[in-house]
Amino acid sequence: MDWFKLSLQLNQFPINRAMRSLEQIQSIPDDLYAEYVSEKKLKIVQYHLEHNAFYKDFFPEAGKTSLNWEDVPVMRKKDLQQPLKYRMSKDFSRKSAYVGKTSGSSGHPFIFAKDRFAHALSWAGFQDRYKWYGIDLNKSLQARFYGIPLDFYGNIQEKLKDRISLRRRFNIFDLSEEKMEKFLTRFRQSDFDYLNGYTSAILLFAKFISDKGYVLKELCPSLKLCIVTSEKLFEKDQKLMETSFGVPVINEYGASEVGLIAFEDHHGDWIVNSEDLYLEILDENGKVLPHGEEGRVVITSLYNRAHPMIRYDIGDTATLSEKSTAKKPVLEKLAGRTNDIARLADGKVVPGLTFYYVTKTLIEDSGNIKEFIIIQTKLDTFRIEYVSEIPLTGEQQTNILKAIETYVGKDLKINFERKEMLKRSPSGKLKQFTSLV
Repeated sequence: MDWFKLSLQLNQFPINRAMRSLEQIQSIPDDLYAEYVSEKKLKIVQYHLEHNAFYKDFFPEAGKTSLNWEDVPVMRKKDLQQPLKYRMSKDFSRKSAYVGKTSGSSGHPFIFAKDRFAHALSWAGFQDRYKWYGIDLNKSLQARFYGIPLDFYGNIQEKLKDRISLRRRFNIFDLSEEKMEKFLTRFRQSDFDYLNGYTSAILLFAKFISDKGYVLKELCPSLKLCIVTSEKLFEKDQKLMETSFGVPVINEYGASEVGLIAFEDHHGDWIVNSEDLYLEILDENGKVLPHGEEGRVVITSLYNRAHPMIRYDIGDTATLSEKSTAKKPVLEKLAGRTNDIARLADGKVVPGLTFYYVTKTLIEDSGNIKEFIIIQTKLDTFRIEYVSEIPLTGEQQTNILKAIETYVGKDLKINFERKEMLKRSPSGKLKQFTSLV
């Protein structure tokens, strides 16, 4: 039984048509691919100008001159924070489209819609990439490290989807050692093909396995792969995971509102999804940056007719490799969220992940820190919350303070708080750096 296909077909998503379309798109020759992308991106703009009152108001200059891509305005998350009924195209409704909600990790959550074909095409893309590593969504059993809705209806609905989609949920809201012992028992008793989930939760499980002296594939021989998503994966952590699990660990980059953005291939390159998305890197003034320069990630969904996702600023910063082509763009560097920055009293601006990384190198040398987060509470004050068996010593805290002074700034107040468990977002994500300023 093809469970993946069945679950989509039961919800009236035309997966067979989507898979045929994906094959046709992938068969377009390299020298004609730029023309395909150009045609599709202008066509989706024209569609929403004709069928979507919200987008017509958003892009009032459209009818005054011939349509040039550079004139198409960039959409931000805050632009979409209004009732969905005002943003949907006239031929679509909540009942006739797929409706979802972003996680809100950027601070700007909103509800979005995708037409059924666009949603099916997104899933066809996931299926295609997973097959690179011998994973078949119709047959491969997934160990799913995600959060789950806690309300009765949402919880039951998600569990039903998991069952049909060959996913077995590992609840990441409780990552105590007792719970992870039970995780291990499930792996011993099940034929899981791959792990999939949030980086921080899977990393914590990998550290637990390492401390126990196990290799997960020896306990679960069917295991082939680990896919991490939604949170930054550091190279050191990737190596630890691969050692603990005994299988490759692959980076996936996606977002619920647009689907798969990039997926790591066998050569370690992040291949951007150019079949149903168009990705640009822009500077702060909205100008396209040359390959190799870091800027804002802006994405156009080429097939979503239910709701415009056109030049949509997803809230991340990244770099496209200089070896990128129209058909095969390569994401060279994903720096993090544009809102993850620390502003200091002297006017200095520090990327939040840089601050986190400086601390990470030293805090993990303690040997007993399981995970930690950094919260900026004032311009000169930061709180480091960490989970460990024993508190950081005075010497360890001093070393961390010295490193922060060297790489971030002087005269900063750092408070350390040991926790039994770190607070995750409702979706289960762990935000590594947060500024409350």
